[in-house]
Amino acid sequence: MQTILGANGQIGEELARELKRNFTSSIRIVSRNAKKVNDTDEVFSADLSIREKAIEAVKDSEIVYFTLGLPISSEIWENQFPLILGNVIEACKINRTKLVFFDNTYMYPQDDRILTEETNFAPVGRKGKVRRKMAEMLLKEIESGELEAVICRAPEFYGPGKTQSITNTLIFNNIREDKKLKVPLSVNKKRSLIWTPDASRATALIGNTPEAFGQTWHLPVDKSHPTYKEFIRMASGIYDRDLKYSVVPKLIFKIGSFFKKSVKELLELLPRYEHDNVFDDSKFRRKFPDFQVTSYKQGISIIKDEQLSGNKIFK
Repeated sequence: MQTILGANGQIGEELARELKRNFTSSIRIVSRNAKKVNDTDEVFSADLSIREKAIEAVKDSEIVYFTLGLPISSEIWENQFPLILGNVIEACKINRTKLVFFDNTYMYPQDDRILTEETNFAPVGRKGKVRRKMAEMLLKEIESGELEAVICRAPEFYGPGKTQSITNTLIFNNIREDKKLKVPLSVNKKRSLIWTPDASRATALIGNTPEAFGQTWHLPVDKSHPTYKEFIRMASGIYDRDLKYSVVPKLIFKIGSFFKKSVKELLELLPRYEHDNVFDDSKFRRKFPDFQVTSYKQGISIIKDEQLSGNKIFK
């Protein structure tokens, strides 16, 4: 049995499909309102902030994937994420289950340095401090030898289906609605974006590679690391449209934060858009040289086809 905690978001759904395709049909889907992804899935609805529910959710699992997301609220993250992860860690210890932790880059410094698995944690803002605390909880358990676990870390998403990210919101949603595209702060800084199905496929692969445990892995991205200007130019060619854009300066975000809580919650992420944000996946590529990374041209084409069809076509 392989269990996905937080399985009805984009990463969890694609992970469930990939596990079924290539690794196992014995999959348990866990979330507050769990729904099957594959016909053969077992579903278990649970609030993982309750210790007993976490233990029950993990029971009889060989591998557990933590892909759980919470609303982008610093207060909710501070109150819920460490509590939930603590319960899951305890549940995995009790059930002698391996833990695959799907992580983001919020705990990293937001400057021009290239991000590797060895980059020191230097979070900016409350949510970044929560993600540092969670990563450190995992690293402590790994170092103690009390838990067999692995950290899979991904940069900002872009992708099909339910993918939620700044890029999807400001670029692809505006393309669909025939509006001018918006770019945070600068169009001339290099960016690493991960195609969400690639993130899920790579996480499944790591989770089913025993020697990958006890480590942190950066998940694979297209190595071209385009600027937003280059990304939009690429999209213009694929959509066969001259996609217009405007750059949103920091002042506009700050003014917006007084009126919209969602904008206020984004402020701590803005520094990464002032600098090159390059994510080094060379460790993964050395270990898994046959993994096929989706190029930006391929990904943009899939999003375009999905928008034209009005349905999710990536399975």
